[in-house]
Amino acid sequence: MSSERELEQLENAFQQARDQWMRLDEKKRMLQERLEAAEAELVHMEDTVDTYEKARVLLQQSAEYAREQAKQQMETLVTNALQYVFGPLVSFEIELEEHGNRAVADMYVISDYEGIRVKTKPQDARGGGVVDIVTLALRVALMETTQPRQAGPLLLDEPGKHVSGEYTHYLYEFLKSLATMFGRQIIMITHNHHLAESGDKAFSVSIRDGLSQIEDISKP
Repeated sequence: MSSERELEQLENAFQQARDQWMRLDEKKRMLQERLEAAEAELVHMEDTVDTYEKARVLLQQSAEYAREQAKQQMETLVTNALQYVFGPLVSFEIELEEHGNRAVADMYVISDYEGIRVKTKPQDARGGGVVDIVTLALRVALMETTQPRQAGPLLLDEPGKHVSGEYTHYLYEFLKSLATMFGRQIIMITHNHHLAESGDKAFSVSIRDGLSQIEDISKP
């Protein structure tokens, strides 16, 4: 009887240890997923900050006339992008101030709420979707205004990642208009099926048994 009790105690202890291990393993998995998501978001934000800084540097280093031309082109393109996606009551402005011998550029999204003009930083306006559109349009503006003009396709990784589903249709229509307007091919990586299906050519990549499988999902 003593041996049976000891065996039962060992089995109970083993089961408790196994349950605890499973709980800890699940907690580890969840923390790992959160870490990966945070790292991906950090890369996205660093990329956004880099785009803003490049735009500021371009404006700061340009001569006065060229600076005003670049400013107007950026404002027009980003405003068109915002209005294409979010409607006519939103626009983009760049304010230039002279500090010593250099110009400092501040960027704002202007929203019209029933006749009231509200000016905010892009990151504070209507959530992440606005930041995505502003960043995308600024990248295009940089490619088109930098001299000499940069040739080649526009490479996009998860464009409009934070744009909500109700605006996705307008986003891909805007991307199509960009390709036509500037004569650039757009190569895009996205998990958004609506954006993928909007391309002239689209491929789905999946992993099966450790190997990448590529399927042509282009519309006929």
